[in-house]
Amino acid sequence: MVTMQNGVRSDDRVSELLPKDRIISAVVLLHANYLAPGSVTLMYEGGLIVGRPLGPRDFLLEQVADLLNRVIPTRISDNIRGAHWLKLITNLNNALPALIDGTFHQVYGDPFLASLAIRIMREGLKTARKAGIRLESLPDVSVGLTRLVNFLLVKVAAKVAAARVDRMKTPWPLLGSTLQSLRRNRPTEIDYLNGEVVELGKKTGVPTPLNARIVELVHRVEQTGTFFTVDEVRRKFLDMERVGS
Repeated sequence: MVTMQNGVRSDDRVSELLPKDRIISAVVLLHANYLAPGSVTLMYEGGLIVGRPLGPRDFLLEQVADLLNRVIPTRISDNIRGAHWLKLITNLNNALPALIDGTFHQVYGDPFLASLAIRIMREGLKTARKAGIRLESLPDVSVGLTRLVNFLLVKVAAKVAAARVDRMKTPWPLLGSTLQSLRRNRPTEIDYLNGEVVELGKKTGVPTPLNARIVELVHRVEQTGTFFTVDEVRRKFLDMERVGS
């Protein structure tokens, strides 16, 4: 079985049902819109990274990688968990389009939301570092570039990220998977993205108030079916700062 879910829990969950040597893990790097049954729009081809999450590289992994590579560019990683964690950290901004029913271009076009994206990513990086997780670079996102987020001023890092998103021009709106789930009236993966950082923060003693608020607000949209305006999101986080969260 090749697992392809976002987040970092799927391999351990599958290992409860299958032998560890039958599990191969994949980090999916393509972008697609899936808003209606039977209709998928490929936005960015990307590729796959595969690896053994619960054991060393072997011949079966190489066979599976070769098979998948016939369909989509696929490479092998010896640190697939680290690759999953780096994707998770860069995916923490996935929730922001889901809050405002907007695109990534709209999120990064707003100075407050762009800065918020950087701040929630910083919480993820701090938590992973405290937990001793060794991150693994992705083809279009290196560990070094991601760690720059911790050293640049938030506004500067936000502008760098906004410029990168602006270069991702597509004929269709660039939506996050969390928003797509909401539009299809399906449960979101928020507990396995930002929620994962919150849970790891509790275990390692790293405060993650921004990611916790993100989880809370996305669940509120799930429950009510009502999105927030950008001004409402701004007030939700400014209120946290006023009470010292």
